Amino acid sequence: MAKPFSEPSTESAAKPLATKPLAAKPLAAKPLALTLGEPAGIGPDITIAAWLRRGELNLPAFYLLGDEALIARRAKALGADIRIAAVSPSEAGSAFTDALPVVATGERATAEPGKPDSSSAPAALASIRQAVLDVRAGRAGAVVTNPIAKSVLYRAGFRHPGHTEFLAELAAENGRVPQPVMMLWSPQLAVVPVTIHVSLRDALRDLTSELIVSTVRIVAAELKSRFGIARPRIAVSGLNPHAGEDGSLGHEEQTVIAPALKVLRNDGIEARGPLPADTMFHEAARRTFDCAVCMYHDQALIPIKTVAFDDAVNVTLGLPFIRTSPDHGTAFDIAGTGKANPASLIAALRLASRMAAATS
Repeated sequence: MAKPFSEPSTESAAKPLATKPLAAKPLAAKPLALTLGEPAGIGPDITIAAWLRRGELNLPAFYLLGDEALIARRAKALGADIRIAAVSPSEAGSAFTDALPVVATGERATAEPGKPDSSSAPAALASIRQAVLDVRAGRAGAVVTNPIAKSVLYRAGFRHPGHTEFLAELAAENGRVPQPVMMLWSPQLAVVPVTIHVSLRDALRDLTSELIVSTVRIVAAELKSRFGIARPRIAVSGLNPHAGEDGSLGHEEQTVIAPALKVLRNDGIEARGPLPADTMFHEAARRTFDCAVCMYHDQALIPIKTVAFDDAVNVTLGLPFIRTSPDHGTAFDIAGTGKANPASLIAALRLASRMAAATS
């Protein structure tokens, strides 16, 4: 459950990872394309809350892809005094100072807070598709996505495990779908799971040396190009307790992970491991690497959600455009109440803008 509105922390107990290089860059010149997310969730709430603090926090210009009427209803429910401007992407930057820019997608959303209805899936998906079209056409600097409700999308025929995989399909060129890599980033810690939205049983099946190599190569390349880290330091976890204890608690460290690390080091990538996952994430350990690459979803996400719950950002690497997202769900139980915390969305907007500026 999200916490009440609060300013995201700018302090870090550990050495900032990409904060210093990114902070030195100007904000992106083009506005950011922000998706609607699940219309019945807190996406509209945190969008309104972020826009209201645009001047105080010097936020980059963004526009919301969605239904102007839905946003007006939500603002009224929240008691938020805002002006909404129906604009085109090219008009969003100039409108942003005085009004929340909304670009229509052609899909109306009638869902009430906390009560997704049949309008939720088409409106959410149209917003994502249009955001990708806008950034690839040069109308937006990056895609920032509000949370979706996968269970709602599944009932409408959505076949992807999550946002990450759907975005990869939208990024396909000449029939080739890029490998999407999910990073969770915060000033305190950045993590990447090699296997993502699959069961633990399937993660064990899917984990290969080739997948580890391709994932770490993408991480290393984008830490350089989009985060401004000249020589990324990557810590690679083991799979088993104590990284297998020399094979006594599992063999994957020796047969799958170590061969991948050999290839990566031959590439000139500073990849260290396999390391015991239970000792990788304390404060002193975090200072020794720029990103931790873990073998499965929860091995990566539990530590970052423990140390940076409010200001962690979901970043999709491996795509031909920048995509960030708040690192939380739709929070149906507090939608429309004014209790949703915009800190992660604010962090996602800032990071997307700085990444876009770094690569422009």
